[in-house]
Amino acid sequence: MIETVAFYLFSALTIGLFLVTVMSKNVLYAMTSLAAGMVLISGFFFILGADFLGVVQLIVYVGAVMALYSFGMMFFDLTRDIKEKNTHPALIFILGGLSALMLVLIFAAPIYNENLSALYPMHEGIGNAQDIGIVLFTKYLVPFEVAAIMLLVAMISGIILAGKKMDKSLTENTEEDNILIPKDAK
Repeated sequence: MIETVAFYLFSALTIGLFLVTVMSKNVLYAMTSLAAGMVLISGFFFILGADFLGVVQLIVYVGAVMALYSFGMMFFDLTRDIKEKNTHPALIFILGGLSALMLVLIFAAPIYNENLSALYPMHEGIGNAQDIGIVLFTKYLVPFEVAAIMLLVAMISGIILAGKKMDKSLTENTEEDNILIPKDAK
């Protein structure tokens, strides 16, 4: 029951965040929703019991998106068009509190559950990495490949986002295009 509710909640939020990623004209909003969508995808792996893949999703893929996010913030002035208005501070407080409560319940539920048992127990003579590899490339091969394709899409998106502002070459210095501007001229 809890897994079903979590699945539908994560599905709706993931679809919504990726729609914001695709349809947003502001790069800052697109990158933020892309990172949040990747975090929610790791939630699917945790629901399926693939904790290793969930952690890999968080570390590798969300880390890659956050690196893209930080480079975007460094190289482009993305905040110049943003004019935030906080018209409903109570709503933001309530939603933030509910989100924090949901995260605490998600992470605390396995600690207090007495019926936990390993789905794939350790085998004698085989290491943990080999056990993970066997399960990863048999039962969870399709989610692993889907996550790899999503990383490819994120990489291509990063290249496209970075390439939009690179119309003018900075390596070619001609007489008309003087790149170095004296401090007094600014």
